[in-house]
Amino acid sequence: MGAGTSPADPAPAGRAADEPREPEERDGATGSASPATAATDPDTATSTDMGGATAATDTATDGAATGGRPRRSRRFPRFTRDTARPEGGGRAASGDAPAPARQWPLLTVLGAAGLGLLIVVLDPFDQAFRIGTILIGGALIAGAVLRWVVPSVGMLAVRSRFTDLVTYGLMGTLIVLLALVAQPAPWLDVPILEDAVRFTIR
Repeated sequence: MGAGTSPADPAPAGRAADEPREPEERDGATGSASPATAATDPDTATSTDMGGATAATDTATDGAATGGRPRRSRRFPRFTRDTARPEGGGRAASGDAPAPARQWPLLTVLGAAGLGLLIVVLDPFDQAFRIGTILIGGALIAGAVLRWVVPSVGMLAVRSRFTDLVTYGLMGTLIVLLALVAQPAPWLDVPILEDAVRFTIR
């Protein structure tokens, strides 16, 4: 005790700075270490900070897993659940119309191609092979025209409009040309093709 003080006098305001406190001494209600202990004992301060950070991380993780949205993975899904509809792939008729009317462009192309295949298989008349093959190629060319003209062609739209035009048109044109130059007695005489065939065979 200093001079001029009595045991009944309150402790001076600078007691925490002047007198050391025990490490085990805690602040009453909170149960946490006092600021003086945290300042003088770096090990205790580090462990306290680490424990608080871990608790905060656990709380945030639990909150994200239970209360928030589930975390999205960057991996590709194992099963494809939906695909984007190609340009012009909507219904060719209103939703109230029956299914054949909603898909009439596809059914038109398939019907013409099927008729051509039937003619080729049955061979009911002379030159049936050539006519049936031309009908198949014409069906594909008609599909290209429908893909270009009709805004919504339903299931006839497989990829983009440009890709479908090139695919249907090129395949149909090649099939028609092959049907026209087929032997014997071709309907179309192309000298370049004859020279190429002769050069290849010889």
